[in-house]
Order: sequence, then C-alpha cells, then structure tokens
Amino acid sequence: MDGRRKGRRARRREELDHSRDIAAGSDGDVSDHVFESGPVRDEWVSSEQSAGLSAMVLERSHDWRDRFHTWREDVSERLEQFDLAPDLAQDIGSGRWFRGLGTMMGLAALSLAFWPDFSALEAMPAMQADQSVRDEFRSQTIAPLALGADTGRQSAPGSQVIPLAAAPERPQIQLVATLSTGDSFMRTLQRAGVSGTDAERVDALVSGAIDLAEVEAGTRMDITLGRRAQPGAPRPLDELSFRARFDLELELFRDDAGMLALKRNPIRVDDTPLRIRGTVGQSLYRSARAAGAPASAVQEYIKALDGQIDMERQIAASDEFDMIISYRRAATGERQAGQLLYAGIDRGGEPKTQLMRWGEEGRFYEASGVGEQRNGLVAPVPGSISSNFGMRRHPILGYRRMHAGMDFRARYGTPIVAVTDGRVTGAGRMGGCGIAVRLDHGNSLSTRYCHMSRLAVSRGQGVRRGQVIGYVGSTGLSTGAHLHYEMYRGGRAVNPASVRFVTRAQLEGRELMEFRARLRQLKDIEPGAALADLEKRSDEIDAPKREIEKLDQKREIS
Repeated sequence: MDGRRKGRRARRREELDHSRDIAAGSDGDVSDHVFESGPVRDEWVSSEQSAGLSAMVLERSHDWRDRFHTWREDVSERLEQFDLAPDLAQDIGSGRWFRGLGTMMGLAALSLAFWPDFSALEAMPAMQADQSVRDEFRSQTIAPLALGADTGRQSAPGSQVIPLAAAPERPQIQLVATLSTGDSFMRTLQRAGVSGTDAERVDALVSGAIDLAEVEAGTRMDITLGRRAQPGAPRPLDELSFRARFDLELELFRDDAGMLALKRNPIRVDDTPLRIRGTVGQSLYRSARAAGAPASAVQEYIKALDGQIDMERQIAASDEFDMIISYRRAATGERQAGQLLYAGIDRGGEPKTQLMRWGEEGRFYEASGVGEQRNGLVAPVPGSISSNFGMRRHPILGYRRMHAGMDFRARYGTPIVAVTDGRVTGAGRMGGCGIAVRLDHGNSLSTRYCHMSRLAVSRGQGVRRGQVIGYVGSTGLSTGAHLHYEMYRGGRAVNPASVRFVTRAQLEGRELMEFRARLRQLKDIEPGAALADLEKRSDEIDAPKREIEKLDQKREIS
C-alpha cells in the first residue's frame, strides 16, 4: 500500500514539473510582468505577453488540481487504514478491538433511536345503545343461527306467563335404525331407544315369522316411538317396519288393546333371469362390464369357459359372448343380481360353446350333459415344497425313516384347501400328524392334511376342489408351522407329485332330460327382458304422500 502511495505522489510531481517546464520554455519572461488590479483596459496585448499570461494561468490551474488530488489521496489512505468493522474475535482488548466494539454499540443505539413506532390502529368506539336498540339490531342479523339461537324480536315474559315444570315433548319420534354386522336384532332396537320389554316382544314376534338369520346386515328399520307414560320412562314402541327378505316386509303396530301385533306384507318378485349378449372386442371383461354384467358374474363366466377353450388364443375380437344371470326384481322397484346360470360364446365357424349350471354342487355342464373337466390337482397351500416324498432323517426323532408325503412352507393360519372334490372321512387329532383332515376322492384315492391349527370341515361333509378345509399350524410332531400332505392309493402311500386327477361328470336318463329342458328355457329368454319395471297392481299403488309428511324427517340410528 505504501508503494502505491509513493507511486501516485511521484506521478503528481512529474506532472507539476512538466507544467512548469512548459511555462518556463515560453517566449517572454512572465515573471517580470506586473498586473495591475482594476478594470480591464481595452487595449491590444502583444503575442509575447499573451503567451506568458497563458503559462501563468496554466501553472496556477495545475497547482490547484494537484493540491486537491493530494488531499483526496491522503483522506483515502487514512480511511483505508481506519477499520470501521474489525473482527471482534481477534485482538481482544486492543485499541482496534475497543474501536470496533464502540462502532457496534453506536450503530445499535442509532438503530434503536430511529426504531419506528408501531401501534395498533385506532378502532371505532363501541356503539352506545340501550338494550332495546341492541335487541332490535340483533333481530335483523343471522349470526345467532350459527350458534344455535334464533332470530327475531325478543319479548320479555309478562305476568300472564306461567313457567312449566318440564319442557313439553313431541308426541312421537321417528327413527331409522340399521342392523350392524355381528349385532343382534334385539340389541339394535334397544340402542335405538326401544324399551327392553318391547324389544323382547318384537324379537319373539319376528322369530315366529322368519328366521332371524335371514335378516341381513345393513337392513334398515323404521321405528316410531310414542308418548312417555310418565317423565323419565322409556317411550313405548308404536310402529316398526323393515324388509325382512327381498320378497317380504314385516310391520309391527299396536292393536286396539294396545298390544304389539305383526303383519306380513309379501312383495311380488319376478325371477326372470337377465340375459346379456355382446361382442368381445378388445377385452372380453370390459365389453361384458360395459354391457351391464356384474363383475362377479363376468369372473364366473371367464372361469367356466377357461376349462373348455383357450381364452387367450381361441377368442377373437369379433366373437360374441352370451351370459344369463339369475335376476330378481321386486314390485317396489328393487333389483338383485345373482350367480351365473349360462355361459356361451359364438366363435364364428367354430362350434358354439354352451355351459349351464346344474345340480346342488353348482357345476357347469355342456349342452350334451357332460360336466366340466377338472384337470390335475390344486396346491393345498400357496407355498413352496420344503421336503419331498422318500427317505430322510427325521428332524425330531433323529434317525432316518420314510417320509410318506410332501411338506409345504406356509405361515401359521394360512388356509388349506382340498386338492380336488371329495368327502371328509376323518377330522381331528391323528397322533403325530396332530390336527388333520382325511379326504376320500373315490377310485381308491385319498389324501391327508396334517399339523393344522384348526379345522374348517367335519366328518361326513362333502368338499369341492379349492374349498378351505383347515388352517396351517404346528400340532403333532412338528418343528414349526407347515403343511404335511399325504396321498394314498388303495391304502398305500404314494408320491403326491406322481398323481394327477381328471374328473368329468356325466348326466344320464331323467336328469339329462330335465337339464336339456332347462337349457332350452334359458335360451328362449330375450336379452334385457328382465330390465323392464314390473307393472304395479291396483292394491300395490302407494297412497300419495302429503307435503306436511315430507317435512317430518327421520333421524337415523346406526
């Protein structure tokens, strides 16, 4: 920094000497000239005098500028040496440090001195009004409605007002109670406010008319409670009505003697099946859903056809699907779709595929009376094989012996299904197998499922392929949760991996004739015929509802 200052001063001195040399080298000696003060004379000046005068003015001008530049450089140098904001973490206690501390305190004091004065805006003074003015003002607003109060002009009670001992109640209360999943019929009534005596009477009347197990969860009950006999007593049940079944409505009411009575109101129901036809297009599932088929019915349709044709390779976009679904429509307007009854597909030049559900088991049969083919076995659990059939070292007993089955890895509680159709010949504890199930599949073939945690079937029960028969556990001689699966042919254990079942039922005789008659009946149904509304009879026409009755809304109880 000192070198830069010296360089600037040297340059300034050189400029000053240069200007003086210019003045000294001019023609004429301006040092001997004397200028008189006074008004300017109007006379000619010689060239020598003019040159000398110019040199003098130039010298004075350069001298003033040099002094100014010198002073500015001195000030700049001093400011550069003066540190206004030193680092207070260095040289603590020195003069430079105290100067920085003073600068900081001064700036802080200056900022506090010029701190703006923030103050709240002055509010409008409160309205000075008496109570009558306030009441009149309140009657013109709607704000009290948000707080549950009313609006309008309020009047003070007079001498003719007689206070009541108890607030008056409505003579009747109408409620809507919904039967929850796992809840009892009587408990639902009591939760809605029906007394225990009335609830027991209703439960007895309804149980005598229908099986309470038929009342599905979600059923809505219209309840009307009457006037209390005395303050604090429960309200008596005046009326109760609900849809017990799709084709039946039950109504309970008070007879002339004041006792609860039950009335059955049958509902006319049409059971015409719903037939849906359409073109496969880009997606069979989407086309069927777009045509109005329920998702569950479409899944059943695809599953039924999958056992007859290759759904991925033998179905074209131009093929036509045909399905018939069980369908019910009530005279009151409700509709209910059921399971798939018929599945057919027209593949152009190929023979038509036609399947119809038949029998108690609900199997699908071809038009010729041949049942759907059941190829192979299904896996009893969705797990990998941990031990195969054959000799092995027993993990608990510690010596080698025959492993007469296959072990599947599965978590505790995983559902176990029947590998194919059969009948339960044993269900319970079976020695080292723990809790087990034995199934007889006919043709001298049987299977056993061991180490279950609990059972889902009982002895003598018929099961279908894929039906849950129990759950994975670790009972008996077991080191952990898994399934031990065995297969027997003629009473001798065989390797389960070497057997594949192929089952195919065949209708004969009278049953075949009944099957074909039902098939012709279904195929005669026109598509969409079941979608038309049922015409109401004269005794089914509802009475017109008055406007005053529409204002009385029912409160729902769930």
